[in-house]
Amino acid sequence: MIRAMTVDDYDDVYSLWMSIKGFGIRTMDDSREGIVRFIERNPGLSPVCVKDGKIVGAILCGHDGRRACFYHVCVSQEYRMHGIGRKMVEFCIERLKEEGINKVCLNAFVTNQIGNKFWQKMGWTLRDDMNYYDFTLNSDNLTVFNK
Repeated sequence: MIRAMTVDDYDDVYSLWMSIKGFGIRTMDDSREGIVRFIERNPGLSPVCVKDGKIVGAILCGHDGRRACFYHVCVSQEYRMHGIGRKMVEFCIERLKEEGINKVCLNAFVTNQIGNKFWQKMGWTLRDDMNYYDFTLNSDNLTVFNK
Protein backbone atom coordinates (compact mmCIF):
# COMPACT_ATOMS: atom_id res chain seq x y z
CA MET A 1 0.00 0.00 0.00
CA ILE A 2 1.33 3.42 -0.99
CA ARG A 3 0.14 6.34 1.14
CA ALA A 4 1.26 9.81 2.15
CA MET A 5 3.94 9.97 4.82
CA THR A 6 2.97 11.57 8.12
CA VAL A 7 5.14 12.92 10.92
CA ASP A 8 4.15 9.82 12.91
CA ASP A 9 6.07 7.71 10.37
CA TYR A 10 9.41 9.29 11.24
CA ASP A 11 10.82 6.51 13.43
CA ASP A 12 9.95 3.79 10.91
CA VAL A 13 11.27 5.78 7.94
CA TYR A 14 14.47 6.60 9.82
CA SER A 15 14.91 2.88 10.61
CA LEU A 16 14.48 2.12 6.90
CA TRP A 17 17.16 4.69 6.00
CA MET A 18 19.53 3.24 8.58
CA SER A 19 19.05 -0.27 7.18
CA ILE A 20 20.37 0.65 3.73
CA LYS A 21 24.12 0.32 3.19
CA GLY A 22 25.69 3.49 1.80
CA PHE A 23 22.64 5.66 2.56
CA GLY A 24 23.60 9.23 3.52
CA ILE A 25 21.85 10.82 6.50
CA ARG A 26 22.12 14.55 7.25
CA THR A 27 22.55 15.18 10.96
CA MET A 28 20.13 18.11 11.07
CA ASP A 29 18.01 17.92 7.91
CA ASP A 30 17.09 14.28 8.59
CA SER A 31 16.42 14.75 12.29
CA ARG A 32 12.83 14.45 13.50
CA GLU A 33 12.55 18.25 13.54
CA GLY A 34 13.96 18.56 10.01
CA ILE A 35 11.61 15.96 8.56
CA VAL A 36 8.57 17.37 10.40
CA ARG A 37 9.39 20.80 8.91
CA PHE A 38 9.75 19.26 5.42
CA ILE A 39 6.48 17.29 5.60
CA GLU A 40 4.52 20.23 7.00
CA ARG A 41 5.86 22.44 4.18
CA ASN A 42 4.96 19.81 1.56
CA PRO A 43 1.85 18.04 2.91
CA GLY A 44 0.72 14.90 1.12
CA LEU A 45 3.62 14.76 -1.35
CA SER A 46 5.99 12.25 0.28
CA PRO A 47 4.92 8.62 -0.03
CA VAL A 48 5.68 5.56 2.02
CA CYS A 49 5.02 1.96 1.06
CA VAL A 50 3.67 -0.30 3.79
CA LYS A 51 4.00 -4.08 3.39
CA ASP A 52 3.58 -6.75 6.03
CA GLY A 53 2.83 -4.03 8.60
CA LYS A 54 6.08 -2.12 8.13
CA ILE A 55 7.37 0.76 6.03
CA VAL A 56 9.51 -0.71 3.25
CA GLY A 57 9.82 2.29 0.93
CA ALA A 58 9.86 6.08 1.14
CA ILE A 59 10.48 9.25 -0.85
CA LEU A 60 10.79 12.78 0.44
CA CYS A 61 9.11 14.95 -2.19
CA GLY A 62 8.82 18.71 -2.07
CA HIS A 63 8.62 21.76 -4.29
CA ASP A 64 9.17 25.49 -4.23
CA GLY A 65 6.15 26.35 -6.39
CA ARG A 66 8.12 25.97 -9.59
CA ARG A 67 10.26 22.84 -9.48
CA ALA A 68 10.09 19.73 -7.33
CA CYS A 69 12.86 17.62 -5.89
CA PHE A 70 13.03 14.03 -4.64
CA TYR A 71 15.20 13.16 -1.67
CA HIS A 72 16.00 9.86 0.04
CA VAL A 73 14.27 7.60 -2.48
CA CYS A 74 14.62 4.10 -1.05
CA VAL A 75 13.13 0.63 -0.88
CA SER A 76 14.17 -1.98 1.64
CA GLN A 77 16.52 -4.47 -0.01
CA GLU A 78 14.23 -7.48 0.48
CA TYR A 79 11.31 -5.66 -1.23
CA ARG A 80 13.15 -4.41 -4.31
CA MET A 81 12.23 -5.44 -7.87
CA HIS A 82 8.49 -5.50 -7.07
CA GLY A 83 7.52 -2.12 -8.55
CA ILE A 84 7.45 -0.29 -5.22
CA GLY A 85 9.88 2.44 -6.32
CA ARG A 86 7.96 2.99 -9.55
CA LYS A 87 4.63 3.23 -7.69
CA MET A 88 6.02 5.74 -5.21
CA VAL A 89 7.44 7.88 -8.04
CA GLU A 90 4.04 7.77 -9.77
CA PHE A 91 2.38 8.83 -6.48
CA CYS A 92 4.68 11.87 -6.31
CA ILE A 93 4.29 12.81 -9.97
CA GLU A 94 0.49 12.72 -9.82
CA ARG A 95 0.39 14.98 -6.77
CA LEU A 96 2.95 17.36 -8.25
CA LYS A 97 0.89 17.64 -11.45
CA GLU A 98 -2.16 18.47 -9.30
CA GLU A 99 -0.14 21.36 -7.82
CA GLY A 100 0.93 22.64 -11.25
CA ILE A 101 4.57 21.56 -10.98
CA ASN A 102 6.13 20.76 -14.37
CA LYS A 103 9.64 19.51 -13.57
CA VAL A 104 11.27 17.28 -10.96
CA CYS A 105 14.95 16.94 -10.15
CA LEU A 106 16.94 14.66 -7.90
CA ASN A 107 20.50 13.91 -6.94
CA ALA A 108 21.93 10.41 -7.00
CA PHE A 109 25.45 9.75 -5.80
CA VAL A 110 27.68 8.48 -8.60
CA THR A 111 28.52 5.47 -6.41
CA ASN A 112 24.83 4.56 -6.05
CA GLN A 113 24.75 2.07 -8.92
CA ILE A 114 21.35 0.60 -8.00
CA GLY A 115 19.74 4.03 -7.80
CA ASN A 116 21.30 5.27 -11.02
CA LYS A 117 20.14 2.16 -12.90
CA PHE A 118 16.62 2.68 -11.50
CA TRP A 119 16.41 6.30 -12.70
CA GLN A 120 17.76 5.43 -16.15
CA LYS A 121 15.23 2.58 -16.45
CA MET A 122 12.46 5.00 -15.41
CA GLY A 123 13.42 7.29 -18.31
CA TRP A 124 14.95 10.13 -16.30
CA THR A 125 17.65 12.22 -17.99
CA LEU A 126 21.18 12.37 -16.64
CA ARG A 127 22.24 15.95 -17.26
CA ASP A 128 25.73 16.77 -18.42
CA ASP A 129 25.07 20.38 -19.36
CA MET A 130 25.33 21.88 -15.91
CA ASN A 131 27.37 21.83 -12.72
CA TYR A 132 25.87 21.21 -9.30
CA TYR A 133 26.95 23.62 -6.57
CA ASP A 134 26.00 23.86 -2.94
CA PHE A 135 26.93 26.17 -0.11
CA THR A 136 26.87 25.00 3.50
CA LEU A 137 25.07 27.40 5.81
CA ASN A 138 25.52 25.26 8.92
CA SER A 139 28.66 23.16 9.24
CA ASP A 140 26.99 21.06 11.98
CA ASN A 141 24.67 19.55 9.34
CA LEU A 142 26.93 16.67 8.31
CA THR A 143 26.21 13.79 5.94
CA VAL A 144 26.94 10.43 7.53
CA PHE A 145 26.91 7.31 5.34
CA ASN A 146 25.64 3.97 6.65
CA LYS A 147 28.16 1.15 6.59
